[in-house]
Formats: sequence, C-alpha cells, structure tokens
Amino acid sequence: MGKIIVISGPSGTGKGKVIEELIKIYKENSEEIKLSVSDTTREPRVGEINGVHYNFIRREEFLAKKDRGEYLENNDYKGNSQLYGTPLSEVVDKDYDVVLDIDINGYKQVIAKCPDTIGFFITTPDMETLEKRLRGRGTETEDVIAKRMQRAKEEIAESEIYPHVIINYDNGVRDAALEIYNILKSYEPKNRNKNKNVI
Repeated sequence: MGKIIVISGPSGTGKGKVIEELIKIYKENSEEIKLSVSDTTREPRVGEINGVHYNFIRREEFLAKKDRGEYLENNDYKGNSQLYGTPLSEVVDKDYDVVLDIDINGYKQVIAKCPDTIGFFITTPDMETLEKRLRGRGTETEDVIAKRMQRAKEEIAESEIYPHVIINYDNGVRDAALEIYNILKSYEPKNRNKNKNVI
C-alpha cells in the first residue's frame, strides 16, 4: 500500500511549487505519486479544469457525500460558503503514494483516521520573506496580505504537530522537494505497520 503524504503551509511559502517538483522527482526515479483531487463547492477560477485542479460539485452533493462518510477530511471556508473535502476514493488503499495539499485542520482529521500519514509543513526562513513573497505576487490587497500574514502566524504556531518542517528558501524549491523525497524514502513498507492505514 502506498504512503499517504500531507503537505501543508501558509499561503506564499511556495507549497504548490514544492509539490510539483516532488512529483517530477518521483517521475525521474520511475516511481508513482499522485496529487489528490479535492471536491469543492466554489466556482472554478480562470484556468482551472474540473477533475484536474478540483472536482467542482454542487453544495447539495457535497453535503450528501459528507453525510455518507465519503470524505477523509473536509473543511468549511469563508463563513461556510465554500466547502472543500478529500474523497476517500482518492487516497485510501492505493498501490502508489498520494500527496494531499491541505491545511492544518485537514491534517488533524487525516492523522486521526490514518495514523501513519506522513506530514510535512512548508515554511519560509522568516516572516519577512513570507511577506515579500505575498507582495511579489501583486494580486492581493493590503487587507488580504494582513489576513494571510496573521493566518500564517497561527499556522506556524501549530506546526509542531508535523513530524517534518521544511524551509523553502528563495530559489530553493528543488532542494525542499529533494529533502521531502529523501525523508519519504526512509518510510519503506518494511519499517511501517502494515495495517495502520485503516479508516
């Protein structure tokens, strides 16, 4: 059975790029890993493809799936107006590694059900670097940046629940992904309890 991998981190830490690089490293080594595709009730953004970036579904369908226990983890965002969830079918009992790009709340739900999930928290060397990256996007207002910085402080304060904290330095995406890959190689099946990934 493949490994379940959670990668979390505040907005602006380069988490998505690190995941993309990790997937490339797996391919370079002829190994298989897939990024879990979450369900969401929000509208697609420009360039997003249904079934690739997210499964865009109606709120009624999401709530019905939640009631049936079909999510490994799920979260409400923006005053319950946006729902996100990781379908069990995307993750459990796969013969390849699966990576989930979710937040701390989601990670807590996942490790409660799958204790041998391997968690990584991506961060920047310091808060100044994080703010610089957020401003460098040129897409967020001052209010949004302030909220993201506050949320980042809260997430970093909780990062101790992750067994691995990875610092993504400037121009260090490849290094961060390689660090994650090398850590994952130490989690071979012979070193893990075979029956712990049970819901």
